[in-house]
Amino acid sequence: MTDTNPGGLVVFDHPLIRHKLTLIRDERTSHRLFRATLAQIAGLMVYEVTRSFETESFRVRTPLVETTGYRVRGTITVVPVLRAGSGMIDGILDIMPEARVGHLGMARDESTLEPKTYLSKLPKDLAAGPVILVDPMLATGGSASAAVRLLREAGATDLRMICLVAAPEGVARMRRDHPDLRIYAAALDERLNEKGYILPGLGDAGDRMYGTT
Repeated sequence: MTDTNPGGLVVFDHPLIRHKLTLIRDERTSHRLFRATLAQIAGLMVYEVTRSFETESFRVRTPLVETTGYRVRGTITVVPVLRAGSGMIDGILDIMPEARVGHLGMARDESTLEPKTYLSKLPKDLAAGPVILVDPMLATGGSASAAVRLLREAGATDLRMICLVAAPEGVARMRRDHPDLRIYAAALDERLNEKGYILPGLGDAGDRMYGTT
């Protein structure tokens, strides 16, 4: 794992993540395998993403003795950006089944490349614990920046983001708009094309996940 900016982006270099990311980049990968692999990558990434979570100790009894145990302090909330972000939820919940799940629906205006919010369903007490924003793609950064702003306005104080692939343009915007946000990515790709898609990227994650290409 490489921390390319102490204030912002962390890029994973784990062999399994790189292997699985290559699999979902491949245009020949079926939507069923794409969906399953996307969830697996999210599950692998969340181990490191949660490293900074605060814990508290308490007493617990084993079958033999009483000892000290630990639990994450506060209530964990995971918020996917629909629709592609929902494909990462199962992998994360396999690791953290106790987490709550909020939802943000955002669609990109293809003429302006700016996001429009069509759904916001969030717990009322986001400040009760760590919040993880989830979206496979960080392209222009418009949707991610808007999502972070919305979550903070809703009360989130301990916030981080997971994405699979990020474009330099999106990372630059997030550093400008939210310099204190930690972003975790499986890869930092080359650039955006003229339509705002990440290169080399992996195509439209939502379409590939649900077979609507």
